[in-house]
Amino acid sequence: MEVKFGITDIAREVTIETSSAPEEIAEQIRRAVVESSIVDLTDDKGRRIMIPATKIGYVDLGASATRAVGFGTV
Repeated sequence: MEVKFGITDIAREVTIETSSAPEEIAEQIRRAVVESSIVDLTDDKGRRIMIPATKIGYVDLGASATRAVGFGTV
C-alpha cells in the first residue's frame, strides 16, 4: 500500500510503499501523534523512515498501485 505524508514546512510529500496493513499503520500514526513521538515505518525495500509526529500535516493511506506491463488493454 502507498502511504503519503505531508510534512509541515516542507513543500514535497514523503511517499512510501509498504506491505503493512492500513489499520496497523493508522494505529501507529495515531499513537505517535498522541504521545508526540516518532512514526517509524519500514518500506518494501527495507528502508526505515522515521518522521516526528509533531511535524505531520496529513497522512494519505492509499491503495496499492499496480503497474500495467505491456501494451494490452486492461
